[in-house]
Amino acid sequence: MLFTRLLVALLAVLWFQSANAAENLSAAVPDYAGTATCTGCHEAETGAWRASHHSKAWMEPGPDTVDADFDNSQFTHKGRTSRFFTRDGDYFIETSDVPGKTQTFKVIGVDGITPLQQYLVETEPGRVQSFDVVWDQQNKRWYHLYGDDAPPPEDGLHWTGPYKNWNARCAECHATGFEKNYDPGIRTYSSRQAEIGVGCEACHGPGAAHLAWAKDPETYGKSPFPGTGPTGLLPVFAKGQPEAEIQQCAGCHSRREAFEDGNPVPGTPFHDAYRLSPLREGLYHADGQILDEVYVYGSFLQSKMYAKGVSCSNCHEPHSGELRAEGNAVCTQCHSPAGNEAFPSLTGKLYDDPSHHFHQPETPGAECKSCHMIERVYMGIDGRRDHSFRVPRPDLSEKLGTPNACNDCHTDKSAVWAAGELEKRFPDSRHRGPHFAEIFSAARQNPGVNAADLLAVAHQASYPGIVRASALDLLLPVATPEIVEAVTDLLADPEPIVRAGALALQQPVPPTQRLPRIIPALSDPVKAVRIAAARLMIGAPIAHMPDQMAEAASRATTEWQQSLANKADFPETQLVLGGTALVLRNIPAAIAAFEEVTLLDPQMINAWVMQVRIKMAVGDMAGAQLSLQKALVANPSDPTLQSYRQQLSQQ
Repeated sequence: MLFTRLLVALLAVLWFQSANAAENLSAAVPDYAGTATCTGCHEAETGAWRASHHSKAWMEPGPDTVDADFDNSQFTHKGRTSRFFTRDGDYFIETSDVPGKTQTFKVIGVDGITPLQQYLVETEPGRVQSFDVVWDQQNKRWYHLYGDDAPPPEDGLHWTGPYKNWNARCAECHATGFEKNYDPGIRTYSSRQAEIGVGCEACHGPGAAHLAWAKDPETYGKSPFPGTGPTGLLPVFAKGQPEAEIQQCAGCHSRREAFEDGNPVPGTPFHDAYRLSPLREGLYHADGQILDEVYVYGSFLQSKMYAKGVSCSNCHEPHSGELRAEGNAVCTQCHSPAGNEAFPSLTGKLYDDPSHHFHQPETPGAECKSCHMIERVYMGIDGRRDHSFRVPRPDLSEKLGTPNACNDCHTDKSAVWAAGELEKRFPDSRHRGPHFAEIFSAARQNPGVNAADLLAVAHQASYPGIVRASALDLLLPVATPEIVEAVTDLLADPEPIVRAGALALQQPVPPTQRLPRIIPALSDPVKAVRIAAARLMIGAPIAHMPDQMAEAASRATTEWQQSLANKADFPETQLVLGGTALVLRNIPAAIAAFEEVTLLDPQMINAWVMQVRIKMAVGDMAGAQLSLQKALVANPSDPTLQSYRQQLSQQ
């Protein structure tokens, strides 16, 4: 079958070839010219950028960039000691916080400026890892990012493990024109970038064509570079078109899965480069408030501000990253009696006043952000604001245990008290009563109990697309034929994240029935949807498809294949490959993929279990025993593995 051959071809790339995971930037993209070339014409913008967090997202180590104490200082945590020192002008970390004996690493990169600074080291040629003992800029001290939860050196989440690999997990959002270039054949990186740090071209795109335009606009206009705008730039940020700007920022400021090998070319639509995470348990609270480090985009999509056309630069100056105004003034640009002509539907009203916030002026309780942008701390000391701009709902806290802004400050009071105060002060508020949080909270415990309610949320057009897609995501464990049938209309929904969610629910449908439903999605204008459709083609009867449909299937499958190849260094990707191989009954490929998972992350119990189960199923008891022994060495007390030890001992 076509898909068997495609999987075998992909596995050949992953296992037997020694080739780069991605080609160089397409010839249809101009060359990068470097931020230095922008300074002459854009002095004010580059001046603002130099002071920004973007410019300091990744720096070379040196006396002007390293702020930490490298004067032979030491830090000990959980019995593991790190010493920080300099030698011949270079910076070094000697640490016992590694698998095996103490090692010394040269610092090759500096990450960030405030509130903390992290240091990058090369553990193998080309493999860059971010060290988890970091520098607190305010208190001038070393501390461990994970505190008491710091994983041991053998854990995949340890700083030397795959989840802290800079090449794969971080660099694309800290560099300009980054290419990961992982070689799965020998498990090495040959990464490169046009520029470290988030430079001008990280947002505006490669600048060579723009330079040509700037030197001679008339000549350039006669033969512009293919695909660029009128001034030679790829992204076009125009007034009244906020979506282009928002999606450019969202590429890094979101919790998502990337399809590319590094930076997508600036101007690439978000859903052509990434799969956005829905409001899943562990990432978001049931009402959509931030829980884990999910950055901004998933929150902002839930807001009324996003729905009304507000963009990032309405509040943030894009080059410095600073707010447009201080304190509440950034909000009263619009939320005031005068309003803002750019958003005519906004009610003109006095908000920055005790009559609205019921707190003394110039106190934290009078700040708009205190009530409408709750803060949560990540990386130990880094406070981040929720960008869903929600009205506090202590009534939901009372029912569901979700947090609320009132009790963030009034810690000595109950949610019942806070709900009563809001009801007393805002008796006619529409921000009470039913909320999708109640449906999501129940579904997280047992999605089968309120499937009808989840379907109603998914079909409610007034809800943000991310909320509707999250309802579909919650239905996956209980995707009965009735539920699948009930979401087929959403395969044509205007929101790509909803279309992709509705496609995922088609998995239980027999291949002969599934195929007619997913064929249109193979030619969807959005890559995230096409890839979701390609995943469903496995096992479908495609031998006699018309040529046009077969070509669409081939193109979409190639996109999926390439997205997997680009993440061959991810344990999660190898899990997908193992599961796909099982569906296709390619046992050797399945075993190889699951073995690669546990090589990358020895704590991935389900991959060990799959190795043992597959080998038992094919009668390779010796192989199953060997896999189990390796699994128990890495996870000696895991109860699931212990149960398999008992099973094998009885064979």
